Amino acid sequence: MRKATIHRVSKETQIRLSLTIEGRGRYQVSTGIRFFDHMLELFAHHGGFDLKLHVTGDLDVDQHHTVEDVGIVLGQAFEKALATKRGILRAGYFLMPMDETMGMAAVDFCGRTACVVGTKVKTRLVGDLQSELVPDFFEGFARGSHANVHARVLYGRSSHHKIEALFKAFARALRAACWRDPRMVRLLPSTKGVL
Repeated sequence: MRKATIHRVSKETQIRLSLTIEGRGRYQVSTGIRFFDHMLELFAHHGGFDLKLHVTGDLDVDQHHTVEDVGIVLGQAFEKALATKRGILRAGYFLMPMDETMGMAAVDFCGRTACVVGTKVKTRLVGDLQSELVPDFFEGFARGSHANVHARVLYGRSSHHKIEALFKAFARALRAACWRDPRMVRLLPSTKGVL
Protein backbone atom coordinates (compact mmCIF):
# COMPACT_ATOMS: atom_id res chain seq x y z
CA MET A 1 0.00 0.00 0.00
CA ARG A 2 1.18 3.50 -0.82
CA LYS A 3 1.65 5.54 2.34
CA ALA A 4 3.42 8.67 3.54
CA THR A 5 3.98 10.40 6.84
CA ILE A 6 5.16 13.99 7.07
CA HIS A 7 5.99 16.17 10.05
CA ARG A 8 6.51 19.81 9.14
CA VAL A 9 7.42 22.50 11.66
CA SER A 10 7.71 26.21 10.98
CA LYS A 11 7.31 29.34 13.09
CA GLU A 12 3.72 29.52 11.83
CA THR A 13 2.46 25.92 11.87
CA GLN A 14 3.25 22.49 13.23
CA ILE A 15 1.73 19.75 11.08
CA ARG A 16 1.66 15.97 11.47
CA LEU A 17 0.07 14.14 8.57
CA SER A 18 -0.17 10.50 7.58
CA LEU A 19 -1.80 9.34 4.35
CA THR A 20 -2.71 5.96 2.91
CA ILE A 21 -3.80 6.15 -0.71
CA GLU A 22 -5.43 2.70 -0.70
CA GLY A 23 -7.41 3.45 2.43
CA ARG A 24 -11.01 3.07 3.49
CA GLY A 25 -11.93 6.72 3.78
CA ARG A 26 -11.06 6.90 7.47
CA TYR A 27 -9.95 10.18 8.98
CA GLN A 28 -8.85 11.98 12.11
CA VAL A 29 -8.55 15.68 11.31
CA SER A 30 -7.90 18.63 13.58
CA THR A 31 -6.79 21.98 12.11
CA GLY A 32 -8.46 24.40 14.52
CA ILE A 33 -10.85 25.50 11.74
CA ARG A 34 -13.96 23.36 11.94
CA PHE A 35 -15.31 23.96 8.44
CA PHE A 36 -11.85 23.19 7.00
CA ASP A 37 -11.82 19.98 9.07
CA HIS A 38 -15.18 19.06 7.55
CA MET A 39 -13.86 19.61 4.00
CA LEU A 40 -10.78 17.46 4.67
CA GLU A 41 -12.90 14.74 6.26
CA LEU A 42 -15.16 14.48 3.23
CA PHE A 43 -12.06 14.69 1.00
CA ALA A 44 -10.67 11.56 2.70
CA HIS A 45 -14.02 9.79 2.61
CA HIS A 46 -14.77 10.49 -1.07
CA GLY A 47 -11.20 9.76 -2.15
CA GLY A 48 -11.07 6.48 -0.23
CA PHE A 49 -7.91 7.78 1.48
CA ASP A 50 -6.98 7.25 5.12
CA LEU A 51 -5.92 10.61 6.55
CA LYS A 52 -4.60 11.54 9.96
CA LEU A 53 -3.90 15.23 10.34
CA HIS A 54 -3.12 17.36 13.37
CA VAL A 55 -2.28 21.02 12.99
CA THR A 56 -1.29 23.68 15.49
CA GLY A 57 -1.24 27.01 13.68
CA ASP A 58 -1.04 30.71 14.46
CA LEU A 59 -4.79 31.19 14.15
CA ASP A 60 -4.52 34.21 16.44
CA VAL A 61 -2.80 35.93 13.51
CA ASP A 62 -4.89 34.59 10.62
CA GLN A 63 -6.04 31.32 9.03
CA HIS A 64 -3.83 31.72 5.97
CA HIS A 65 -0.73 29.91 7.21
CA THR A 66 -2.76 26.93 8.44
CA VAL A 67 -4.81 26.49 5.28
CA GLU A 68 -1.91 26.98 2.84
CA ASP A 69 0.52 24.80 4.81
CA VAL A 70 -2.00 21.94 5.05
CA GLY A 71 -2.28 22.09 1.25
CA ILE A 72 1.50 21.98 0.87
CA VAL A 73 1.96 19.05 3.27
CA LEU A 74 -0.94 17.07 1.81
CA GLY A 75 0.59 17.57 -1.65
CA GLN A 76 3.99 16.44 -0.37
CA ALA A 77 2.38 13.34 1.12
CA PHE A 78 0.81 12.38 -2.21
CA GLU A 79 4.10 12.93 -4.04
CA LYS A 80 5.97 10.80 -1.48
CA ALA A 81 3.35 8.03 -1.49
CA LEU A 82 3.22 7.87 -5.30
CA ALA A 83 7.03 7.52 -5.40
CA THR A 84 8.12 6.77 -9.00
CA LYS A 85 4.53 7.15 -10.32
CA ARG A 86 5.00 4.08 -12.51
CA GLY A 87 1.71 2.56 -13.58
CA ILE A 88 -0.57 5.36 -12.34
CA LEU A 89 -3.08 7.04 -14.60
CA ARG A 90 -1.37 10.33 -13.66
CA ALA A 91 -4.33 12.55 -14.54
CA GLY A 92 -7.91 12.49 -13.30
CA TYR A 93 -10.98 14.68 -13.37
CA PHE A 94 -14.45 14.68 -11.86
CA LEU A 95 -17.68 16.66 -12.05
CA MET A 96 -19.43 16.76 -8.68
CA PRO A 97 -23.07 17.79 -8.31
CA MET A 98 -23.89 19.13 -4.87
CA ASP A 99 -27.62 19.84 -4.94
CA GLU A 100 -27.96 23.07 -6.96
CA THR A 101 -24.18 23.40 -7.39
CA MET A 102 -21.78 21.81 -9.87
CA GLY A 103 -18.08 21.61 -9.09
CA MET A 104 -15.26 20.42 -11.34
CA ALA A 105 -11.72 19.34 -10.51
CA ALA A 106 -8.87 18.02 -12.60
CA VAL A 107 -5.37 17.02 -11.51
CA ASP A 108 -2.25 15.88 -13.33
CA PHE A 109 0.81 14.56 -11.46
CA CYS A 110 3.03 15.79 -14.29
CA GLY A 111 5.93 17.16 -12.24
CA ARG A 112 5.04 20.76 -13.06
CA THR A 113 3.25 23.14 -10.73
CA ALA A 114 0.20 25.04 -11.96
CA CYS A 115 -3.08 25.91 -10.29
CA VAL A 116 -6.29 27.61 -11.41
CA VAL A 117 -9.20 27.90 -8.97
CA GLY A 118 -12.58 29.60 -9.28
CA THR A 119 -14.93 29.25 -6.31
CA LYS A 120 -17.64 31.83 -7.17
CA VAL A 121 -17.96 32.33 -3.38
CA LYS A 122 -18.82 35.92 -2.50
CA THR A 123 -19.15 35.67 1.29
CA ARG A 124 -16.19 36.35 3.61
CA LEU A 125 -16.83 33.33 5.83
CA VAL A 126 -18.29 29.90 5.19
CA GLY A 127 -18.77 28.43 8.62
CA ASP A 128 -15.61 29.58 10.39
CA LEU A 129 -13.39 29.35 7.26
CA GLN A 130 -12.18 32.49 5.48
CA SER A 131 -13.47 31.62 2.02
CA GLU A 132 -10.76 33.55 0.16
CA LEU A 133 -8.28 30.91 1.42
CA VAL A 134 -9.78 28.01 -0.54
CA PRO A 135 -7.57 28.77 -3.58
CA ASP A 136 -4.54 28.92 -1.25
CA PHE A 137 -5.18 25.33 -0.15
CA PHE A 138 -5.30 24.08 -3.76
CA GLU A 139 -2.26 26.17 -4.74
CA GLY A 140 -0.36 24.75 -1.76
CA PHE A 141 -1.29 21.22 -2.84
CA ALA A 142 -0.10 21.91 -6.40
CA ARG A 143 3.26 23.19 -5.08
CA GLY A 144 3.71 20.32 -2.64
CA SER A 145 2.88 17.62 -5.18
CA HIS A 146 4.37 19.28 -8.29
CA ALA A 147 1.03 18.84 -10.02
CA ASN A 148 -1.41 20.74 -12.16
CA VAL A 149 -4.59 21.43 -10.20
CA HIS A 150 -7.73 22.97 -11.68
CA ALA A 151 -10.85 23.41 -9.56
CA ARG A 152 -13.87 25.44 -10.55
CA VAL A 153 -17.47 25.93 -9.52
CA LEU A 154 -19.51 25.95 -12.70
CA TYR A 155 -22.68 27.25 -11.06
CA GLY A 156 -24.51 27.23 -7.74
CA ARG A 157 -26.17 29.27 -5.03
CA SER A 158 -24.99 28.01 -1.62
CA SER A 159 -21.44 29.01 -0.62
CA HIS A 160 -21.24 25.88 1.54
CA HIS A 161 -22.19 23.70 -1.42
CA LYS A 162 -19.70 25.45 -3.73
CA ILE A 163 -16.72 24.72 -1.50
CA GLU A 164 -17.94 21.22 -0.66
CA ALA A 165 -18.43 20.38 -4.35
CA LEU A 166 -14.83 21.43 -5.05
CA PHE A 167 -13.35 19.29 -2.26
CA LYS A 168 -15.42 16.25 -3.26
CA ALA A 169 -14.58 16.65 -6.95
CA PHE A 170 -10.90 17.07 -6.06
CA ALA A 171 -10.93 13.87 -3.98
CA ARG A 172 -12.50 11.89 -6.82
CA ALA A 173 -10.11 13.38 -9.39
CA LEU A 174 -7.14 12.40 -7.21
CA ARG A 175 -8.55 8.92 -6.71
CA ALA A 176 -8.60 8.48 -10.50
CA ALA A 177 -5.14 10.00 -11.04
CA CYS A 178 -3.59 7.72 -8.38
CA TRP A 179 -5.20 4.56 -9.74
CA ARG A 180 -2.73 1.97 -10.99
CA ASP A 181 -3.56 0.40 -14.33
CA PRO A 182 -2.44 -3.25 -14.10
CA ARG A 183 -1.56 -3.24 -17.81
CA MET A 184 0.82 -0.29 -17.36
CA VAL A 185 2.43 -1.25 -14.05
CA ARG A 186 6.02 -0.83 -15.27
CA LEU A 187 5.45 2.20 -17.45
CA LEU A 188 6.07 5.78 -16.46
CA PRO A 189 3.04 7.78 -17.64
CA SER A 190 5.05 10.13 -19.84
CA THR A 191 6.56 9.89 -23.32
CA LYS A 192 9.43 12.07 -22.04
CA GLY A 193 10.63 9.23 -19.82
CA VAL A 194 10.65 11.49 -16.76
CA LEU A 195 8.09 13.25 -14.56
